[in-house]
Amino acid sequence: MKGQLLLCLLFQVFCVFVLADVWKVKVEPEMNALVSSCVVLPCSFKYPGKTQPSDRTVAMWHKKDKNNEYIYHEDQPHVEDSFKKRTRLVGRLGELNCSLEIDEVKGHDNGPFCLKVELQTGTHSFVNNCVHLKMIEEAPPPELHFEQSVEEGHPAIFRCSVRHTCPSHQPTLTWNHDGKEMVTYKVIGHGNWEVESVLTFIPTKEDDHKDITCTVKYHGVKTQHETRRPLFVKEQATVNHILIPVFCGLGAAFLTGGLCFLIFKRNNGWKPEYLGNTHIDKSTPPDSARAKNKDLLYINQPDYFNFL
Repeated sequence: MKGQLLLCLLFQVFCVFVLADVWKVKVEPEMNALVSSCVVLPCSFKYPGKTQPSDRTVAMWHKKDKNNEYIYHEDQPHVEDSFKKRTRLVGRLGELNCSLEIDEVKGHDNGPFCLKVELQTGTHSFVNNCVHLKMIEEAPPPELHFEQSVEEGHPAIFRCSVRHTCPSHQPTLTWNHDGKEMVTYKVIGHGNWEVESVLTFIPTKEDDHKDITCTVKYHGVKTQHETRRPLFVKEQATVNHILIPVFCGLGAAFLTGGLCFLIFKRNNGWKPEYLGNTHIDKSTPPDSARAKNKDLLYINQPDYFNFL
């Protein structure tokens, strides 16, 4: 009796840790969805037994509380009218990829939405792992990064990027300036992707104080969104920029030196004993003569001695 009870317990443990683990689905519990654009719900799954090819596997998506209200079904008549021609599988079921695209997102497409898989051996609905969508009404502008102060004649790099949730219809990034452009796409994770455009060009003085603008166009959204920032270009140093200040400095120095030399020479070359051709007797004259000669000396002195 005890042996049978032990065997039963072991069988239950086996069922819990092995059999209960074979039906699995991996989705993002919550995702952003841009209204009027598209969103892709990443999804992967597994089931018991050998993996079946895509034509022997049926995947459906339905509302969580209504298993028979499908937002996606391979037979269009089974799809709710509000979702017809707006949903499609973008994953390959034979590779256990059940990713779903919802196009022309509406404000009421918030879910939650759950996956149901149908095999020849049975059907399973993953109602405990569903996706809830958070509606984004306004499209976000792109992020623009670059050094605002650059040197003329040297290559400058400009980066523009946006994050989104629809890799099947990537956003388009454009620039208002010519140059070499490189676009990359990468997975950020948790249902988010990023597209980045890198622009490279050689700035000129004509680019100084002009705006660099990056514009994004989202799939299904009529309005374009842009981000702009001013660019400041430092003028490249040339021979003229170096020689002109040097020559100006040297010219000013020579001019100042020349004037000082002429003034010094004139001052040191003038002798107070002579006033024109008139000779002043060095002998001591009477007081009246001394006074007369003194007056004559001061009268005929140059103007720059007026301070005496």
